[in-house]
Amino acid sequence: MATALQDRQGMPPPSAVPVQSVTDSLNEAPLSRFHMRAVFTAGMGFFTDAYDLFIIGVAMTLIREEWHTTPLLLGLIGSTALLAAFLGATVFGRIADVFGRKKIYGLEATVMAIAALATAFSPNLIWLLVWRFILGVGIGGDYPVSAVLMSEYSNRANRGRLVGMVFSMQALGLIAGPLVALIILALGVPHDLAWRIMLGLGALPALGVIYLRRTLPESPRYAARVQGRAAAAAASLRRYTRGVVAASDAVEEPERRLTLRQFLTTPRYVRMLLGTAGAWFVFDYAFYGNTISTPLILKAVAPQASLIADTAIALLIFTVAALPGYITAFMSVDAIGHRKLQVAGFLAMAVAFLLIGGLPNVTHMLVPFLALYGLSYFFTEFGPNTTTFLMASELFPVSARTTGHGLSAGMAKVGAFVGVLTFPLIQATAGLAGAMLVAAAAAIIGVLFTSLLPEPSGRSLEEISGEDEPVKVARKLAGATA
Repeated sequence: MATALQDRQGMPPPSAVPVQSVTDSLNEAPLSRFHMRAVFTAGMGFFTDAYDLFIIGVAMTLIREEWHTTPLLLGLIGSTALLAAFLGATVFGRIADVFGRKKIYGLEATVMAIAALATAFSPNLIWLLVWRFILGVGIGGDYPVSAVLMSEYSNRANRGRLVGMVFSMQALGLIAGPLVALIILALGVPHDLAWRIMLGLGALPALGVIYLRRTLPESPRYAARVQGRAAAAAASLRRYTRGVVAASDAVEEPERRLTLRQFLTTPRYVRMLLGTAGAWFVFDYAFYGNTISTPLILKAVAPQASLIADTAIALLIFTVAALPGYITAFMSVDAIGHRKLQVAGFLAMAVAFLLIGGLPNVTHMLVPFLALYGLSYFFTEFGPNTTTFLMASELFPVSARTTGHGLSAGMAKVGAFVGVLTFPLIQATAGLAGAMLVAAAAAIIGVLFTSLLPEPSGRSLEEISGEDEPVKVARKLAGATA
């Protein structure tokens, strides 16, 4: 009778599903509907992150008109949230390893909702910077928890695709920003009101994220291996997957919980951290410097174009070049290899930036510039923008996984802060061509940092991080003794 009831509920009977440990069952689970639920729950946060981070690029042009800001202040408006994201990513990332992913999942979305709404009512530049800083703390906190939760729910074969799908929601946020701005400007909303509406709308998706994330259980891998709650992890996993994954409730061999000092003094993890954080730092320097400054870049290439025209061109670039790059990345990253795709993407970015900066007069001819700029965007997404996020979620042991990702994402946002802050200054002194050559150098450095990392594609999280090696050695010794 119990089996019949399970069949009516769409759940397979226990005998139909191999019973394994929580970790093994997740590693070998077939790609199923519960994976897509987790992708949507985690991905909606990234939609919100992208909208909030990139809408400021359009808003800055209107704020500059209203408050007559200097280039330095303009850079601060665009980059303050990025600097704050360093704080959010490192602090929330560590908290999630110490107290659990579930404890803070949704808290960061609450911070984003409140701060996004508050920016719309900023009475002056100081308050705008304050609320953008608080917004950045929430955005930074979202990176490690969302990435790691999806990575820990994923199977071994499709982890790159699943985590990449979460990250690709950034593409929708990237497109939504200029699309919303274009509609608001086309409706003739006064500029001093338009930028406030653009920023305030970021609170709406964040409110939906708060509910979605409270419905996602604690990471089963974390609960079983770090907290020693294998039975609870197996039960919550069976409920969440509706019986697709049936794990044993036997006590799983727990990993030794690493302290922060142990993590930061273990050579293997220091090398991985240097690779993930370094590559992500130089990538975000180039990516955010270009993307948030896109309205300023287009104004330099086509000075006679209106703000509406520049916004429409930016939307075209993101839709035609960036979006296909995101899709191609998550569809093929597991087949190509996570590390290999990162190297290839960095090299292609460098070539595109070198052509823009090195070919005569390209920065003064709209069509050739857009072709090369769009090419750089395609390989940005079909490459390190996806893989830096992905690899930082799979190289570290479970008890330090959000710590490692948080430190990497935090350093990335420092790179983004530097890029957004300095791009207008470099453009003003060395021209747009000079700024692109600096971005090309950053991409080449990214290849060097990537060379420090192993290839994680097709391997389990436990194998990549080496967290099961002490257990294997102990079993081997026990067998030899027997």
